[in-house]
Amino acid sequence: MEFKSLGDLALHLAALPAMQVVELQHGLEKCAKKIEQTAKDEIGHYQQASGPFPAWADLADSTEQEKAGNGYPVDAPLLRTGEMRDSITHEVHGLEAVVGSKNKKLFYHELGTLTIPPRPVIGPAAFRSMDFILRTIGNAAVSGLVGGERIHPSLGYDG
Repeated sequence: MEFKSLGDLALHLAALPAMQVVELQHGLEKCAKKIEQTAKDEIGHYQQASGPFPAWADLADSTEQEKAGNGYPVDAPLLRTGEMRDSITHEVHGLEAVVGSKNKKLFYHELGTLTIPPRPVIGPAAFRSMDFILRTIGNAAVSGLVGGERIHPSLGYDG
């Protein structure tokens, strides 16, 4: 990036804060979408422990029998109709992103109850997406600093 005058440099520097926010918002949107999709993809498949989140316990035989009797897929934890999976969404406002669900059942599975072991979905999805998040936000931060220009792949940012 070259500037033909100090005035051009001053204009570029004045626009950086706005460009930084725009680039970071784009990066946050990509990250939130990635976490949402990862969480949705976990529904119906047993999950291993991930960071501070426990592995999913096997479904009780009684649960599997009840699911089979009602025509739901067996050996598919947290999956019946797909309603709970499809309730996972994301929102980005300013420099904050939220991935979650308003489905109470997912909340109970995320944390567990007295009778249901925890089968966390959202937390592990974010944890498993950490490399993507770091690269994407890094790319957004650097892009915002250099005025939205493409970052060379050798820097390791592939957002």
